[in-house]
Amino acid sequence: MIMDIDIDKSWFKDWFNSPYYHLLYNNRDEQEAAAFIDKLLAYLQPPAHASMLDVACGKGRHAKYLADKGYDVTGIDLSIESINIAKKLENEHLSFFQHDMRLPFRINYFDVVFNFFTSFGYFESQRDNDNALRTLANALRPGGKLVLDYLNSPYVEQHLVYDEVKEKENVVFDIQREVKNHKFLKKINILDKNLMRRATFAESVNAFSRADFERMFAKQGLVISEIFGDYHFNSYDEQRSPRMVLIAQKP
Repeated sequence: MIMDIDIDKSWFKDWFNSPYYHLLYNNRDEQEAAAFIDKLLAYLQPPAHASMLDVACGKGRHAKYLADKGYDVTGIDLSIESINIAKKLENEHLSFFQHDMRLPFRINYFDVVFNFFTSFGYFESQRDNDNALRTLANALRPGGKLVLDYLNSPYVEQHLVYDEVKEKENVVFDIQREVKNHKFLKKINILDKNLMRRATFAESVNAFSRADFERMFAKQGLVISEIFGDYHFNSYDEQRSPRMVLIAQKP
């Protein structure tokens, strides 16, 4: 069990721009993601040509999936490397911008705002996390809906794998995890056999609970209408659900 992982408060700036980040997470299940988005759209019933914002959009695959269904979609992400890749997908219904989610981005503009796959809770201070959520809330039109998909902290803590080694394309990832100060911490030691070099990165995600989100959403004037416990829309259970998919509305 790892007990001493130190995390720089701006860890995400370097890690999300690293090619090793994209290599480590390139096996995410795109079919599962598409099925999840389809279920969300069926549940939300957005109007035709609705305006949508994908916050922390990465390389833009999910934003493109939404745009291909006829919606007007904007994606924002802190990583300039990801945005440069996403911009190759742009068309008249799809655009991307490099942007820090802690700063305002279009006010009272979007019908739906998405934040997929635990792309929130990175920040050291609660003020920064509140500012990020304020960006999402303010971007919505009155009556607009927010979907925030987060890990379920009690479940993750119960099932945490403290040590893990993965190898991809001749790059070894030695991953150490711990829970400390109400955060999930991850240290990633990398051995790149292709370039014969080593690197170390870290991740930190707040272990927010349902009650934490209820307080944060209420502070931004958002009304939670539903919480699902997984991508199949099963009911949320604090101990058994792997995810916490929050759906809220701006009055």
